[in-house]
Amino acid sequence: MTAAAAAGPAEVLATVGLTARYGSIEALAPTDMHVEDGELVAVLGPNGAGKSTLLRALMGLVTNGGTVRFRGRPLPRRDPVAVAASGVVLVPEGRGIFGPMTVAENLELGAYRLGRDKAEFERRWTRVFDLFPRLKERLGQVAGSMSGGEQQMLAIGRALMADPKVLLLDEPSLGLAPRVTAEILETLHRLNQGGLPVILVEQKAPLALKLAKRAYLLSVGRIVATIDPREITSYDDIAKHYFA
Repeated sequence: MTAAAAAGPAEVLATVGLTARYGSIEALAPTDMHVEDGELVAVLGPNGAGKSTLLRALMGLVTNGGTVRFRGRPLPRRDPVAVAASGVVLVPEGRGIFGPMTVAENLELGAYRLGRDKAEFERRWTRVFDLFPRLKERLGQVAGSMSGGEQQMLAIGRALMADPKVLLLDEPSLGLAPRVTAEILETLHRLNQGGLPVILVEQKAPLALKLAKRAYLLSVGRIVATIDPREITSYDDIAKHYFA
């Protein structure tokens, strides 16, 4: 066994003292967290806990302090384009698709940095349709006319066209029927099992904990607990961390 193998999975994305502010309001207290190679990490907490702010701070979309490291190298603090170019890609809350554009045009935008590498484009294109066959059936459809579940598939598909090295997802189940939610989360599980590290912000804790290796619990902009999903059998097990 090599020394690297003995040391276990490598740290892919990590924060040291990461903070975020909206004007004079501190929305995220100094935060240390990490995700390892091949790991799915859930971020849980009630509305207003700072979950979305954490992802926005990782991407440099909000005024922030502290350090974000990607494979040991610091990422720019306020340059989301550079963060995305490094391989850290966000699927935002609300999906963020371009409604007046077609499904094909949305997907093509995800690969805008690829240039003219047709072989690589086809590889990514095929991967998206393998995961979401429904999108292939709707390539010419205006994205805004699709169902909420199909729009969420498109948002994830567009992110995959960027070939992420870490995928961040903000409330992918928001507003979706349980059956569609289960389908999308199963796809995320497949992606993670294929080696893609994922940070999943999700208010529906039981769903997220079924997939996660670890979970961070946020409350009022602070991580109050790191949870082993195997130890959680009910909402009471989660609630106790708030009062520890």
